[in-house]
Amino acid sequence: MKAQKFTLEIDEDDEITLGLVRLVKEVPDYELFHHLNTLNPFKFTRITDLIFHGQYYDYHFPRFETFHHDTKICIHFISNQSSQSFQKKSSTELFNTEGITKNLLDHFPDVNYIIKTSEPFVDFSVILHPENLMFQIQDFQLSPIEELYQLIQYYE
Repeated sequence: MKAQKFTLEIDEDDEITLGLVRLVKEVPDYELFHHLNTLNPFKFTRITDLIFHGQYYDYHFPRFETFHHDTKICIHFISNQSSQSFQKKSSTELFNTEGITKNLLDHFPDVNYIIKTSEPFVDFSVILHPENLMFQIQDFQLSPIEELYQLIQYYE
């Protein structure tokens, strides 16, 4: 009888490549997307908010979407910081970690938007950006073990 060898292969494709957008200065959403829509052949539109359900608050994160016809990908901009929160119940804990605002990427509070595309690996250089408003888009690998990964998969 032949011995069979089984190996556990970790699928590296499970990670999602996100783009991190940092703004040069604080501007309202409508102003940033007006500039993006002026520079690009595709047009971003506002879609339903991404909602994160915390223990004490429900947080709403604005989302914008477009379709890039040349590469056939859908591009989503998601605000890293919540725009509104709704308190579900009062906290009786002394050291509550939930506040009125929340960042999707807690370790990157300086990130203003997260870019997610319909393809797992994408070149974010297809997005022309206003240099006086945005820094270069930074690639970021999101692991399937992260809470944000599951939330993004839910809204896909």
